[in-house]
This record gives sequence, C-alpha cells and structure tokens, in this order.
Amino acid sequence: MIPGILLLAAVTVERVGELWLARRNTAALLAKGAYEAAPGHYPLIIVLHTTWLIGLWVLVWNASLNLGWVAVYLVLQVSRIWVVATLGERWTTRIIVLPGAPLVTGGPYRFVSHPNYLIVIGEIAVLPLCFGLAWYALVFSIANLAVIAIRVRAENATFPAAKY
Repeated sequence: MIPGILLLAAVTVERVGELWLARRNTAALLAKGAYEAAPGHYPLIIVLHTTWLIGLWVLVWNASLNLGWVAVYLVLQVSRIWVVATLGERWTTRIIVLPGAPLVTGGPYRFVSHPNYLIVIGEIAVLPLCFGLAWYALVFSIANLAVIAIRVRAENATFPAAKY
C-alpha cells in the first residue's frame, strides 16, 4: 500500500512540476513573439489527465504494485526526460509556434515525429497496470488515443514540415 501511494505521489508531483515548466516555457516563448495554435482541444487534455490521475488516487489505496510494470513506467519517465531535454525551452503542454524557429530534429525526434505522445500513450496505460487495473488502462487508453489523434492532427496542420 505505501509503495503505491509513494508512486502516485511521485507522479502527481511530476505532473505539477511539468505544468509549472510548461507555463514558464510558454510565457517565455510568447514573450519572444510566439503564439498558440489550435487551443480548442487543450481543455480535453486537462480533463483527461486530471480525471485519470484522480481516479487512480481513488482506486489504488489498497492495491499492491506489480514491479514489472513499475519498471516499464520508469523507462517511460527516462524517455520523457529525453524529450523534455531535447525540446528545452520549447517544451510546453500547448502548441506554441515561434516564427522562424526550425523544427526540432534531434534526440528522439530523429526517430519519430511525436515521441512525447508515444510516451503519454504508454503512461496512461502502464500506470494503472502497475496496480492491476487493466480495465482502467483500457478505458483511459481509448479516451487518450482519441484526444491524441486530435492533437497530432492539430500539430501536423500547424507544422506541416513535421509530417514524415
């Protein structure tokens, strides 16, 4: 029970930290003349991730941890750090366009055009599996795939050169 609570607490702190970093980076980019593209779907992302995390807090109080899935989740976190480090000050949770800035093509972007979303797909599925909640992973994975499909279409329309 305590290891599960510690894992959820760490994920919650990480998500709050990501929101802080995203807001800081967004403000800095806007100050440099950037603008936000396609903001209409952003509330869906907030609702999905908030509901997912709150639901986990409600459901896992007495659940034991599957250490194999925890290891997979940790690999996803290392991958997330790689993405955030690669994007640097351009990493945000919104679609922010800095006119004249080239597309990022280093790090994981050498291999796939949307590595962060692959990681998010993994996280949404794997964290519930850490607690044995396969049904929860399935329900939120389906919802997440719908939201990510909207997001990727918006990004590809904003950054057409990113399609490859």
